[in-house]
Amino acid sequence: MNRFLTIASTLLCSAMLGGCAQLGYYAQAMHGQMSLLSSAKPIDTWLADPSTSTTLKVQLTRTREIRAFAATTLGLPDNGSYKSYAELQRPYVMWNVVATPELSLKPVQWCFPIAGCVDYRGYYQKGDAEQFAESLARQAYDVRVSGVPAYSTLGWFNDPILSSFINLPEAELARMVFHELAHQVAYAPGDSPFNEAFATAVEDIGVSLWLEAQGDAMMREQYRVHRQRKQDFLELLSRYRLQLDAVFEGHESIADKRLRKTQLFAQMKQDYEVMKTSLWGGYAGYDRWFHEPMSNAHFALVSTYQDLVPAFQNIYATSESLRHFYDRVKALAKLKKAQRRSALESMQPAAQPVIPEHHQQTVAVQ
Repeated sequence: MNRFLTIASTLLCSAMLGGCAQLGYYAQAMHGQMSLLSSAKPIDTWLADPSTSTTLKVQLTRTREIRAFAATTLGLPDNGSYKSYAELQRPYVMWNVVATPELSLKPVQWCFPIAGCVDYRGYYQKGDAEQFAESLARQAYDVRVSGVPAYSTLGWFNDPILSSFINLPEAELARMVFHELAHQVAYAPGDSPFNEAFATAVEDIGVSLWLEAQGDAMMREQYRVHRQRKQDFLELLSRYRLQLDAVFEGHESIADKRLRKTQLFAQMKQDYEVMKTSLWGGYAGYDRWFHEPMSNAHFALVSTYQDLVPAFQNIYATSESLRHFYDRVKALAKLKKAQRRSALESMQPAAQPVIPEHHQQTVAVQ
């Protein structure tokens, strides 16, 4: 609680310096975080409660095993995070607002104490997020509001397992836990692409090892199919992101750029429908993404989470162990942002790195 008071005081002072609008934003953030923590109870308490459903007990037991694996095998922090559970009365824990200029894919950033500058702004109530998004849209920004099932407080609080992601398939649940815990290993304030790509790389490593140790043939095949579809989706977005960048950087008139942007969005949707039918047998898991009003903001966080992942995969592939991998990433996090980006770009492989044999085994980190 003392740590919360310290953070609250910092946020309050920052808000007062920034004016009433900032004060309101920080107030909802502090209230949302405290409400979340107060509703969380230890997993053992839920398991001992006769009113807890059998389904939830099975899910919580498996989650506890995933959490233990994260600490003992992946060397992720062994603290109080993800050892409690909270029932939310909403589908997501919060909603992120992402915005870009009308003719750019570069996300707008918002800066906060502790976390630094990030490419999104989070709200615990969907209505508040939509209201803020509308204010940005009136300023001619491309905007997207997306639900967030989980987030990390970087170890400042004991983050709980949430009802917003407890029902995910087992491999996806493990991925979520590994990703959020990775943020507690290394974090560079103000560098979202670094932070999210590192956590994404750790989740991939972690799920592979989890399935090797705990999964069966069906689980491994389901996750292989899931990853292939995700890769197809990201490749589709990458192709169109390059085309949009070329349009926005070109010398055409603003009117022509707007027209070309609309055409590219329409063509991308058509290509998605073809891919869904010809490659995925009608799998519609990404329909919601494409059925939203399309904007540049759809591309912003995909880039944030994915662009630097191959560099981290390469760092892992050339590390002696997970401990060594984490140490190298921590060293990068201490560099100035420009130096860090230059170092990562030099580590981007020309092709997908081959994971050495010693990484195919379960690696314990003390």
